[in-house]
Amino acid sequence: MSQRKQAFRYRKSTEQYSLKKLPASFIELLLSSRDRNMDIEAGRESRAEVDDDGRIKRTGNVLTATTHIVTVVVGAGVLALAWAMAQLGWIAGIGAMIIFASISIYTYNLIADCYRYPDPVSGKRNYTYMQAVDAYLGGTMHVFCGMVLYGKLAGVTVGYTITTSTSLVAIKKAICFHKKGHQAFCKFSNNPYMIGFGIVQILLSQISNFHKLTWLSTIAAITSFGYAFIGSGLSLAIVVSGKGEPTSIFGSKVGPELSEAEKVWRVFSALGNIALACSFATVIYDIMDTLKSYPPENKQMKKANMLGITAMTILFLLCGGLGYAAFGDHTPGNILTGFGFYEPYWLVALGNVCIIIHMIGAFQVMAQPLFRVIEMGANMKWPRSDFINKEYPTKICSLTFNISLFRLIWRTVYVIVATVVAMAMPFFNQFLALLGAIGFWPLIVFFPIQMHIAQKRIKVLSLKWCVLQVLSFACFLVTATAAVGSVHEISLNIKKYKLFMYKQ
Repeated sequence: MSQRKQAFRYRKSTEQYSLKKLPASFIELLLSSRDRNMDIEAGRESRAEVDDDGRIKRTGNVLTATTHIVTVVVGAGVLALAWAMAQLGWIAGIGAMIIFASISIYTYNLIADCYRYPDPVSGKRNYTYMQAVDAYLGGTMHVFCGMVLYGKLAGVTVGYTITTSTSLVAIKKAICFHKKGHQAFCKFSNNPYMIGFGIVQILLSQISNFHKLTWLSTIAAITSFGYAFIGSGLSLAIVVSGKGEPTSIFGSKVGPELSEAEKVWRVFSALGNIALACSFATVIYDIMDTLKSYPPENKQMKKANMLGITAMTILFLLCGGLGYAAFGDHTPGNILTGFGFYEPYWLVALGNVCIIIHMIGAFQVMAQPLFRVIEMGANMKWPRSDFINKEYPTKICSLTFNISLFRLIWRTVYVIVATVVAMAMPFFNQFLALLGAIGFWPLIVFFPIQMHIAQKRIKVLSLKWCVLQVLSFACFLVTATAAVGSVHEISLNIKKYKLFMYKQ
């Protein structure tokens, strides 16, 4: 029997079982078949060559993988790096970015070696991070990985809601300052803009197929570079004109405006911001799954990791260094929304428009995997429920699409909850730092090291085992301090501002 027929029969058979009878990784196996299902439906598979797993032959290479990495890591977190640099200073700031990048290159290379199981060249493919963890570390770690992975995805959607509203308010403030002067009172509530963003996401969330969002994510990727270069360019203009603020090798100075305790908390939060900027673990296997089979995927991905993370680090140093050089101790949390720049106001507004467009697409990129997991789980648990599985064809003007009542209600409720949480805690830097802290140690350090130990059968208490565990523990301490620092900053802001009454 051919691999394609075996795969088809296996997929049909799994649909007849209840949720309790499926293996722990059933969701990941279903997710990994999504591309193949689409190819079968389109009738393309019979006309194309296939890879060793029966899927249409992959054509990606080092260049395309590098492009994906850079596209993923260039996000709104880049705009917070200048603030992080201001808290750490030149030595610690540059050192932290280089150290985080070096650790990331090493551990992402370990992840690349675990794409196939058990042999990194000829073994069975792991299509997702969770599937790899399940193969190498077992069910308990698989569940822990899922909690961290999808918890972070949920948190990122809240962060994107905060970011979008902040940029929308910044556009309104830019126009206000331009018309009334830089000293004018231009403060506006974020809530209406969060609600508006939530309504847009409710509509976009009803798109049932993730692949139909390709156009949206492409536009988002382009705009992400737009606002990164606008922020860096404006900072460079200030530095070149000689209007830059004094800086320090140790960062913001302790004084009347900043106590020693606050300085420590800010340093912790800054580490979380840098950690978030380095993360693309949630999509690394999606990137690897595009690579052609020869040369081996792990070797191609290691080259892409080196090139992508190096390019990422250079961009981070430019954004962080130029922003700090321009504003010194008073560097805003977001260099495009904190109004270190007032003029040209149209360029500031354009940078924020780029952020908004990026966030609209990025929200769906992060939310769709979470939507899909819940819906597939519900489908397997209640396969005969019309409420969950039946779709109703709907036509609005010339647009025809299918509506599922479960999808409509569940996704709408999720977006509403994310919007309400964002309205309650609209603090850009602190929330980004918390997300970075949550994901850095488990996804970028702990799981890769543990999978590497299992794959290479490294003996307990051997020299290499001890070195790897020390690295993991050191990164855990960084994650813990960053998380504590960000939670502390969020709690202070919640006490300072009334819930749902924050004005920027």
